[in-house]
Amino acid sequence: MISERRIDSPAFPMLESNRQSVGNGYGRRKDMRIVKEAEERKNEILDVAERLFGTKGFDNTSTNDILQEVGIARGTLYYHFQSKEEILDAVIERMIGQMLAKAGTFARQKEIPVLQRLTRMIRALQVNEEWGGGLMEQIHRPQNALMHQKIQERLLAGMNPLLTGLIEEGVAAGICHTDYPAEVAEMTFLYANTAFDALAAQTEEARRQKTAAFIYNLERLLQMEQGSMMEVVLPLFSDDTQ
Repeated sequence: MISERRIDSPAFPMLESNRQSVGNGYGRRKDMRIVKEAEERKNEILDVAERLFGTKGFDNTSTNDILQEVGIARGTLYYHFQSKEEILDAVIERMIGQMLAKAGTFARQKEIPVLQRLTRMIRALQVNEEWGGGLMEQIHRPQNALMHQKIQERLLAGMNPLLTGLIEEGVAAGICHTDYPAEVAEMTFLYANTAFDALAAQTEEARRQKTAAFIYNLERLLQMEQGSMMEVVLPLFSDDTQ
């Protein structure tokens, strides 16, 4: 009498292999779905936190505010972020990352003249519309100094290599002259952030004076002809966002 064999017997390795393959495929799809759902939840938390930080300010926004808006348990929040400060870091990293990616795209468009690329690259950092929700107004308030500092540090770290690259291109093309492109890029960025921070709150005369002084000093840093940076800087303060 022939004994009945089980299909999971080693005598049927092909069937066993196929069954494991199907099972593993299902497991991978399930893992991918879990990862996707976790990423969507994380972005949902960041979306709400960004809006609340912008409308209420960082210090006046509690983790309970975020929990209630998103509609999740505290454990779910702590699965993604250990503290409100960690949420702030993630909000800043995401927004700055988006702006730097856009600026980098402009910087790499070699078919466009260097000075025009510089203008477009810097305009990519004009974040009033990008962030919305009053966030730009909030970060300039004294109680949100930490948020302001983190944004400035992240922008400097991301923008300095891009600015340095464009200055080096300008030097190679004979447009400007400097032996210290990285240092000029850093000095220019830091000066611009200090001089033009909250520029809209200043008088028209003060804005005009600061803009003229910035152009004057930048041209001398880069040993450029007087007035050659006008076409780069002035569009940064116009309403045309093309």
